[in-house]
Order: sequence, then structure tokens, then C-alpha cells
Amino acid sequence: MSTVTFDTLKFADRLEKAGLTREQAAAFAEEQKDVFSEALDTTLATKSDVADLKTELAVIRWMLGVVLAVALANFAKQFF
Repeated sequence: MSTVTFDTLKFADRLEKAGLTREQAAAFAEEQKDVFSEALDTTLATKSDVADLKTELAVIRWMLGVVLAVALANFAKQFF
């Protein structure tokens, strides 16, 4: 779970000034923090996600190089 910097007290105070009870405002602020945290966990890439993609890309490049080398060798064998 990622850390979310969200000032729940400030948010709850604003909700309370808008007419909600203190309990309602506090509950809404905590739930809002949880929603932000879940959204960040499911939509943003982490450093490890990016590192995994770099590793997979390196493997794909290597495989593509091998396939191109074999294709070139077969092409050359047919005409030379």
C-alpha cells in the first residue's frame, strides 16, 4: 500500500464548517484517504514495475536480435 499525503484533519474541518457533524466529517475524510490510496495502488507504476518492464524489454530486444540474425542467415543461404 502506498503512502498518501492527505491532511484528513484539514479536510474534516472544512466539512464540519460546511455543516457536517464532527463524526461525519472525520469518517468522510478517512474514507477519502483510503480511496486515494487505493487509486494510487492500482493506477500508478512503482519503481519496481518500471524495473520489471526494463528487464522484459531487454529480453525482448535479445530475442528480436536472434530472430533477425536467423532470418538474415536464411536469406543469405538462399541467394549465396
